[in-house]
Amino acid sequence: MAALAQEMIFWAVAAMMGIASIGVVTSRNVVHAALYLVGTLMGAAALYILLLAEFVAWVQVLVYVGAIVVLMLFGLMLTRAPIGKANFDNDQRLLSALTALAVFGVTSYIMVRAFEGQTIDLSRETGTLTASIGEVIFSTYVLPFEVVSVLLLAALVGAVVIARRD
Repeated sequence: MAALAQEMIFWAVAAMMGIASIGVVTSRNVVHAALYLVGTLMGAAALYILLLAEFVAWVQVLVYVGAIVVLMLFGLMLTRAPIGKANFDNDQRLLSALTALAVFGVTSYIMVRAFEGQTIDLSRETGTLTASIGEVIFSTYVLPFEVVSVLLLAALVGAVVIARRD
């Protein structure tokens, strides 16, 4: 019964993420697109919680939802970009839809073939997983972790420089 409930929650979250991701790419208002992106990223965090990866879910919320989306909104405000309705449309909708469908098909085929017949063990302890992830991030991957933080800082400083040019 628990597996059925978990599967139903997965499909509900996946449908919400699909609708929000379509909203990201079809919205004509940049702020609305950023808010749809928040919905998509929160759905990814919910999927991490379903997989008992609470640490990764909180990192998703704090880093991506909390930092990246706020950085995007600050960049929009500081650069005086057109926030209202803008026309970003062109004549390549069919080609882009076919390309997206092809990428989705190839990715789905590869994922199904790679993980065919495997199950996820959801009966493990989660405390030791969080400790091991922390050790790996701050020992093996400390340089990429710091490079990402410097990149975000550079983007924010660049937005301020562009805004102050006038």
